[in-house]
Amino acid sequence: MEILSQLGDGFAIALTWQNLGLALLGCFLGTIMGALPGLGPSNGVAILIPLAFTMGLGATPALILLTSVYYGAMYGGRISSILLNIPGDEPAMMTCLDGHPMAKKGMAGEALSLSGIASFVGAFLATWGLIILAPQLVKIALLFGPAEYFALFALAFMTLGGVSSTNQAKSAFAAALGLGLAMIGVDTQTGVPRFTFGEVHLYDGLDFLVAIVGLFALSEVFIFLEERHGSSDAAGHKLKIGRLTPPLKMIKESTPTMLRTSVLGFLAGVLPGAGASLGSFISYSMEKRLVDKDGTFGTGDPRGVAAPEAGNNAAAGGALVPMLALGVPGSGTTAVLLAVLLSLNITPGPLLFTNNPDVVWGLIAALFIANFMLLAMNIPMVGLFTRLLLIPPRILMPIVAMVSFVGIYGISGSSFDLLVMIGFGVMGWVLRKLDVPLVPIILGTLLGNSMENNLRRAITIDNGNWWTLIDSPLAIGLWMVAIFGFVLPIILAGRIKMPSLRRDEEGSLRD
Repeated sequence: MEILSQLGDGFAIALTWQNLGLALLGCFLGTIMGALPGLGPSNGVAILIPLAFTMGLGATPALILLTSVYYGAMYGGRISSILLNIPGDEPAMMTCLDGHPMAKKGMAGEALSLSGIASFVGAFLATWGLIILAPQLVKIALLFGPAEYFALFALAFMTLGGVSSTNQAKSAFAAALGLGLAMIGVDTQTGVPRFTFGEVHLYDGLDFLVAIVGLFALSEVFIFLEERHGSSDAAGHKLKIGRLTPPLKMIKESTPTMLRTSVLGFLAGVLPGAGASLGSFISYSMEKRLVDKDGTFGTGDPRGVAAPEAGNNAAAGGALVPMLALGVPGSGTTAVLLAVLLSLNITPGPLLFTNNPDVVWGLIAALFIANFMLLAMNIPMVGLFTRLLLIPPRILMPIVAMVSFVGIYGISGSSFDLLVMIGFGVMGWVLRKLDVPLVPIILGTLLGNSMENNLRRAITIDNGNWWTLIDSPLAIGLWMVAIFGFVLPIILAGRIKMPSLRRDEEGSLRD
């Protein structure tokens, strides 16, 4: 009952005109960001961080706007997957397998609407999972000491790096680079400047918002300028949308699939580092084994659309659990949201539910509201969102660049930060060309100082004894999960990106 009363307080906060307007704006902009090939939730949230800060919003309204963008982008990713066979982001890859064949059969509208309903079911159930699980996780988190927190951060690095790339060496390099960037600034314990090269602006360290907007948003501008994604314009005219609502029989057949994959996706999201990509992949694979008796998956089976969409949206909700309860992001986008919380002087973790209940419960209530808004918005506005795919990059990319520059300058008022952001943009572009994942870099920049402080604290408390890091059952358990999470993707490396999907993507790009 206590949880329901706190949720009621959250709705009282979320149901103000300002917060409802921000949730609606976030859902609309997020769907657009998700629909445009290559952007996706991480980039969408990163691009709009400057907007949230320059609007002068408080902590709760800013988080409501950005989490609505997150949920909206998870919904929107399916639009380009179904219509163009080009995933809007990584979790939407599995939707291509049955979504695009449905579109080719003249059932694009039904596929888009069904995927919208599946996204709603996954996100709605995941939000209830967040309400039930996060407060329980907080109770466990209060048992954590410095050694356990260090092991938890190591777990986040090893699993997030492991799942986000099939090349562990590149993931490890990205994590090391992120930790190196976190070391820039004055050492908090000794007061000695590190890696500042005499530049006074670097004494406070690198601003993570500058790093995030540069790595995600600006590097996306450079990629678009280079590749131009010219194929999307031609492909967009070929498909007819057809009827906008799926028949009741199709919804009825897909409902058990949505429920099963929502649970699977949520569990994948709660694991630090697994996130929506794994949730989508596991949901599709398990459902294919379970119900695909006639071999219809991959040829336009509606259940093959519902499974990955429910799975990846449930994983998006699940990824918020470790971020809010432990201060460890469950996915790339929650790493960006973690940076926003820290910038607002709110520390995620066990004490967040005690110290800032208005932020937590207002945010959770806003997630429910955003879900219903997205369901109501996505089905009637399918036609509008599909036309957005035809916006030429020469118009879209200058807008993204302008929002990034104006927003960052509005936050810091420092031209030096703009130069740092350009530097991160170039670095992000080069790393993406080399297929190095960006999420471990962001994670390293965000968590590096906390990880270092917990390591020093643990060893100081035990008089310089390094064995203290594996001195408790909880720490040993975390290290074992971390090692397993790093090794498992190496074993599954060949399966995560399915060869048939690769061929489909290449075929669509040639078309």
